[in-house]
Amino acid sequence: MALDPIREVRGRIAGVPGDDIDTDRIIPARFLKCVTFDGLGDALFHDERFDEAGASKGHVIDDPRHGGARVLLSGDNFGCGSSREHAPQAIQRAGFRAVLAGSFAEIFLGNATTLGLVCARLDAAARDDLTRRVTADPDLEVVVDVDTQVVRAGDARYAADIAPSVREAMLTGYWDPIGELLEGADDIAATAARLGHGA
Repeated sequence: MALDPIREVRGRIAGVPGDDIDTDRIIPARFLKCVTFDGLGDALFHDERFDEAGASKGHVIDDPRHGGARVLLSGDNFGCGSSREHAPQAIQRAGFRAVLAGSFAEIFLGNATTLGLVCARLDAAARDDLTRRVTADPDLEVVVDVDTQVVRAGDARYAADIAPSVREAMLTGYWDPIGELLEGADDIAATAARLGHGA
């Protein structure tokens, strides 16, 4: 019962510059007490987006020029810090379907993959050039090609690095381990019955 393969992500970019953007910045700890992940998109980068009165600070996420962006661009060691699953949940629920960064914290990468959130590494020169292009043209559509590991932006092409296990999971539709578990439900039931543990 594989899910739909994810071969590419298309859309505009919103850039959140800086290295070592940790999960507490992505989703502050006070939002972790939620019962479901619904609504977490509104809390993405909350403390950098809003002041204590709830007024916008003019963060790039809220800039109308980047409205509806599906690709997040950032620096090295993105998603470091605590292992909270809420961080990639907030990114995805804010509408993003891919993150381009210099590198990713390992636990963040795993949590993102199980959501179908594509994480691809770009070197500094590629990120700088892409930032210049998007600054000049915020409507520029970017394509993150999972299969070829290339990011396309207009006439520019950037080599991307997607972890082999992540790339395989996306291309085969086995990016959600719960889906794999459900696929084996009949085998599990048959084994349980054979062992005398059937319903």
